[in-house]
Amino acid sequence: MGTVKEVIGGLDAGFVTTKLNDLLAWAQKYSLFQYPFVTACCGMEFMAVAGPRYDMARFGAEAPRFSPRQADLLWVVGTISQRQAPALRRIYEQMAEPKWVLAFGTCASCGGFYDNYTTVPGIDKIIPVDVYVPGCPPRPEAVFDGLMLLQEKIQTGAKGPLVVPTQHLPRLAQLHRKGSTVDFGTEEIARLEAEKALPHMKLLEPGEVERKLEE
Repeated sequence: MGTVKEVIGGLDAGFVTTKLNDLLAWAQKYSLFQYPFVTACCGMEFMAVAGPRYDMARFGAEAPRFSPRQADLLWVVGTISQRQAPALRRIYEQMAEPKWVLAFGTCASCGGFYDNYTTVPGIDKIIPVDVYVPGCPPRPEAVFDGLMLLQEKIQTGAKGPLVVPTQHLPRLAQLHRKGSTVDFGTEEIARLEAEKALPHMKLLEPGEVERKLEE
């Protein structure tokens, strides 16, 4: 009769299942059908992201589906009012699993500067969020950073929400490093004047202003 040779191990080894899950995750992250829920001014930046200049097709996420039953990525773009909250919840519940949510902009992420009784302070009060993209509005590059974070989350199976990090710290946020607001303002004025004199230069660091002017 001969001997039986075991090739990939028994079913308890989990090899086939693990590889199949990896294959499905790879396919899912490159075939995200989006459902845009656009309510406010961030919609203008969303249209820029969807335009040919930034080529969302290279991420496999350019095809919009205006039925939640055919979509797996919910883009919440703009402010969500209390009256819109039930509709957003119903749309999310109509989406089939697996499904993901991207909060586009500060208002969708935390309510923005609308701190009143009519506005939802972040869509995570209504539905779970996978990726937060801050900004008012966020630049297309930040949106694609969020999209790539979502793709990585799908591939690795990571849990919990992700936040797109800021690319640089605004100068005003560095105020605590200065002695006073007067010193900060004086240095900023000198920097701006130096930039006007050198239009071909990029933004100068505060310590480089005097050196560039001397040159």
